[in-house]
Amino acid sequence: MFLSTAGLHAQVKPAAIRGSDIQIGAEFNLASPDYGPDRLRGFGFYFTDDFRPHWGFEANFHQLNDPNSKVNIFERTYEIGPRYSFHFGPFRPYAKMMAGRGVFQFPPDPLHPANGPVANLAYTIFSGGFGADYKLKPHINLRADYELQRWGAFPPNGLSPRVFSVGIAFHTR
Repeated sequence: MFLSTAGLHAQVKPAAIRGSDIQIGAEFNLASPDYGPDRLRGFGFYFTDDFRPHWGFEANFHQLNDPNSKVNIFERTYEIGPRYSFHFGPFRPYAKMMAGRGVFQFPPDPLHPANGPVANLAYTIFSGGFGADYKLKPHINLRADYELQRWGAFPPNGLSPRVFSVGIAFHTR
């Protein structure tokens, strides 16, 4: 009797593959708008996916409103971009570069205030920022974030709002 092992091939399971490190969160925002009132307040949402030990991407939304309802200025932004993070115990500091769209609500025309806001226009924006996520519990992160935006086509010389955020996120890893 002849036995052949030619048809048998040894296979090894791959080493453990690290999955994505995902978080979905909500935040409270304060901004210095570089136009109109001294401060805008609002809220935002963010999503991060760190698909490598230090590299990932972030997407966020900010809705910033003028606390003086008579003027009714607002800034609304949608951004996405890469981020680089470090690990120091429960802290995860990061830096990010983002691009997206910003919508600006202009105030009423002073000659015709009863007509309401003049217009809301959309602009391409770029931003850079940094912050830190803090692991409060296994699936809950706290966040502090600072972002400097650049709205290049905003008349007459662009717009450079600064946005500070604090938030909380559900963390999947």
